[in-house]
Amino acid sequence: MTEYTPPKIWTWDKESGGRFASINRPIAGSTHDKELPVGKHPFQLYSLGTPNGVKVTIMFEELLAAGHKGAEYDAWLINIGEGDQFGSGFVKVNPNSKIPALMDHSVTPPLRLFESGSMLIYLAEKFGAFLSGDPVIRAQTLNWLMWQMGSAPFLGGGFGHFYAYAPEKYEYPINRYAMEVKRQMDVLDRHLAGNEYFAGDDYSIADMAIYPWYGAMARGILYDAAEFLQVQEYENVLRWTKLVGGREAVKRGTMVNRTFGEPSSQLRERHDASDFDTKTQDKLEPAQ
Repeated sequence: MTEYTPPKIWTWDKESGGRFASINRPIAGSTHDKELPVGKHPFQLYSLGTPNGVKVTIMFEELLAAGHKGAEYDAWLINIGEGDQFGSGFVKVNPNSKIPALMDHSVTPPLRLFESGSMLIYLAEKFGAFLSGDPVIRAQTLNWLMWQMGSAPFLGGGFGHFYAYAPEKYEYPINRYAMEVKRQMDVLDRHLAGNEYFAGDDYSIADMAIYPWYGAMARGILYDAAEFLQVQEYENVLRWTKLVGGREAVKRGTMVNRTFGEPSSQLRERHDASDFDTKTQDKLEPAQ
């Protein structure tokens, strides 16, 4: 690897390469005028089926499965590869231009939410679900939720970028972040050796936040790195992953705003519960 000496002043190289080079930039704000659509339900979610987006769709599906009818939602697709997150309407909801973004129209004036962890806490408190009122269990739930929010960037923006998305592969950054991801998996594995879920005996928003990232890693579907990281070593994480992944609401939540994988697993937009039966991509695409 050629040694790099940083210049005195950094300048933006628009041709830096990498999978997401076309949407990465050092400034905030909108690039074009585009209002967001608004459907018929109390909650309007603007998202994509990435791990961060899936956290929130799992939460909505779990709330609905638990009988909270007020949690009905419309999920609109935001194609980050095409820069939808830089539309003026999206930026009004989330000035950080990252999915997911959420509007709660059940209150006046409508309330905006950005950052997936914030959404999980807001929804849990609004509906009194998946976040215990017991101060000890609540604290443990929030501990693990915040752990996920702080740790996943090393998994995604660190390991995932340099291992899977960077235009060239270099040993130092891959080794650095592979070591950190394995350390994180070990943290989870040791905790789950004595706990069914992350906050103990009860399933919570901490599990919903951790599963899309670290459950995907445990299943070997994240960055195609299962063998490289030897994920089969983390037996307790694998046990927990199967437990959470077997929930029907989780299965539905992982389908929403999904644009990859088997067409039958993709519900690119969700506006009614019946969409899971009638509007998955295999039913919308013409037979090949």
